[in-house]
Amino acid sequence: MKISFVKQKKDKDMYKIPKGLGMDIFEIDNPNQIDSKIEELKQQNYTTICIPNYLASFSENIVKKYQKDTNFKIIITPQKIIK
Repeated sequence: MKISFVKQKKDKDMYKIPKGLGMDIFEIDNPNQIDSKIEELKQQNYTTICIPNYLASFSENIVKKYQKDTNFKIIITPQKIIK
């Protein structure tokens, strides 16, 4: 099982603990890039992707495409306020 985390670049405080544990943290510049980043990570055989709910709101595919995929999970984490 490969787990990754996706966050926006300007969010400096998100996922500090997973980063400290050496987990894969990927950054995107623009929230509209979330669908392409999820697809890219899926192609790299990541099976679980954690994203904050403010980024999940920019994705059209989370419900349409991945909801029924039993081999691929997207975990939506609580909101983080970006300053």
